[in-house]
Amino acid sequence: MGVVLTKAASFILIIVLGYILKRVGFFKPNDFQLVSRMVLNITLPCAVITNFEKLSLETSLLMLVAIGVICNLVMIATGYIVSWRRTHTEKAFNMINYSGYNIGCFTLPYVQNFLGPVGVVATCLFDAGNSVLCTGGTYSIASAVANNERTNAASYLKKMFSSIPMDTYLIMLVLSLLHITLPAGVTAFTGIVGQANGFLAMLMIGIGFELRLEKSQVAGILKAVIIRYGMAILFAVFFYFLLPLPLEVRLVLVIIAFAPISAVCTAFTQKCGGNVAMSSTLNSLSILISIVLMTSLMAVLKIA
Repeated sequence: MGVVLTKAASFILIIVLGYILKRVGFFKPNDFQLVSRMVLNITLPCAVITNFEKLSLETSLLMLVAIGVICNLVMIATGYIVSWRRTHTEKAFNMINYSGYNIGCFTLPYVQNFLGPVGVVATCLFDAGNSVLCTGGTYSIASAVANNERTNAASYLKKMFSSIPMDTYLIMLVLSLLHITLPAGVTAFTGIVGQANGFLAMLMIGIGFELRLEKSQVAGILKAVIIRYGMAILFAVFFYFLLPLPLEVRLVLVIIAFAPISAVCTAFTQKCGGNVAMSSTLNSLSILISIVLMTSLMAVLKIA
């Protein structure tokens, strides 16, 4: 437990460091986008490549891609149902902000130092399914509900496959299934670069962190938090007790269930005409809650 808490405290301090450096003016508002691009396009893909290369992938783990899709669809449906009598805009807001899991920019960097290659690859496979909805699928459904612009299949697929992390998942998945290994020089390079992923991702979260809670938003945010993490408990119980997967993989899924809300939810909320400030606050709050819950789970489940 001591090892878990020490590592978790280190990550939290990096987030705090990023936030403090932003407040004192060391980082400018545009720096968040710069660090974000470095994480999503450089360090995260390298971390994915390195961990896939360390593992002989079992076909049974492909189930995790479907689980990533299903979890998002369940949360989208939940967001719609709980706002049944609300306006179309409110329905769209809940569908977007109840669903989506921040894997690449938070969960994977956060747990990669706690989990072995199996755990990291399991997280990547879940995110492959998660990304299908997060990169445009959820927005397409929500925008239709909000009577906003519709996204056709061609533009949706273009957006999804323009994501470098998504492309990396798919390429490494195919290579693993075909038992094709990359040259040692490539993995040596990706190993070094991938080690920076955790630091940069946590620093990025600190730079982008904002928590401005207005009285008019308290009820809506509280409701969203209760539903989001209430469903996470149900998912975790299902994953741990009912899935026919190895224990290590089931433990990873339990952790993933409590991941923060996807970082792109705020952007999609804006496109659907929703409350952007409320979405941003909810997103930042979910990071705080998830840090506590995921760290506690890793300590209790003795994942380290």
